[in-house]
Amino acid sequence: MKKMSKSFDCVEMMHEGALRIYNETRGMSREEELAYWRRKDEEARKQHPRLR
Repeated sequence: MKKMSKSFDCVEMMHEGALRIYNETRGMSREEELAYWRRKDEEARKQHPRLR
């Protein structure tokens, strides 16, 4: 069977995103991390107002 080369790898993208978030939140307290996720939620809602 011939192996195909991928132009996009979803699993790799997910791992890169998780690593980026880990690095951004590393060393934060619980309260700081909750504030981080609230801020990210608000930013996403502004970018995509039709969601919800």
